[in-house]
Amino acid sequence: MSIDHNPRTERRALLLAALAIAASAFAGASFAQTYPAKPITFIVPFAAGSATDQLARALGQSITEQTKQTVIVDNKAGASGMLAAQAAARAPADGYTVLITTNTTHAANEHLYKKLTYHPVKDFAPVTGLGKGGQVLVVRADAPYKSVADLIAKAKQAPGKLSFGSGSSSSRVAGEMLKQLTHTDILHVPYKSNPLAVTELLGGQIDFMITDAATGVPQITGGKLRALGVSTTRRNPMLPDVPTIDEAGVKGYDMGYWFAAYVPANTPAPVVARLRELLVAGTKSASAKQFYESTGTDAWTTASGEELAKFQAAEAQKWGKVIKAAGIEPE
Repeated sequence: MSIDHNPRTERRALLLAALAIAASAFAGASFAQTYPAKPITFIVPFAAGSATDQLARALGQSITEQTKQTVIVDNKAGASGMLAAQAAARAPADGYTVLITTNTTHAANEHLYKKLTYHPVKDFAPVTGLGKGGQVLVVRADAPYKSVADLIAKAKQAPGKLSFGSGSSSSRVAGEMLKQLTHTDILHVPYKSNPLAVTELLGGQIDFMITDAATGVPQITGGKLRALGVSTTRRNPMLPDVPTIDEAGVKGYDMGYWFAAYVPANTPAPVVARLRELLVAGTKSASAKQFYESTGTDAWTTASGEELAKFQAAEAQKWGKVIKAAGIEPE
């Protein structure tokens, strides 16, 4: 069987394909020049007052100052961020819906749940990293525990009697890692967000939690909670007298978290690039600096979506190892 090649037909097909690609690129670039031309929605996987919410509002304020466009923060708490991630993944791919999230939705959940309502890689275009932070182990100010050692001693004395709350995967895995490294039996109680878990802790429904510094520090400085240890291997500058959990005797303990921005897959590359510019500038704004400084969070951005994608892949592998080592079975 022979195939008749018509050079003129082939040249025309190649020309049409090239024109289509050029038109698409021009449309994307043209769209980016006018972006944003209307309000932007930031979807946040956690409740108002959470660290992610605070950062999203600070960045939104900066983008409004830069572009004169309103930024709406939509808190969709619950299901360890799955509700928010699913909503963002299904939004129009035009740059007007942005997921301001953490390692919970994009590194940990795939190892914590058998079925996700979104795909952390295929459903999103990575924009930029936004920050890295640590957590703090807290108990009520009137609790009898003065140190991590006191808490662990009680947990060993009464297996299964103490409880810890969590409102994010970072918070939950931090608690599970503490159990694993100390060989203790402590009950886990899940919440929709860390601020809700803190409220329950203050009310006496749970015994302790390991929460993001943005949620915990105000309660600590206000005298309502006592900090026993910080989760990273360096102390939080906001809590200079509080030892790391590793320093407090749980050797090898290290559990931080990160923030990043994503948009739906297939968002035009020029729009993603413009959004990255706005967000990176936002991390240097007065409102964002106040957030970073008041919570001991480090500002962190990525030069490209590809850089964030590589970081996310490495983090997903790391969180998978931690979760498996902690003996957490996917739900």
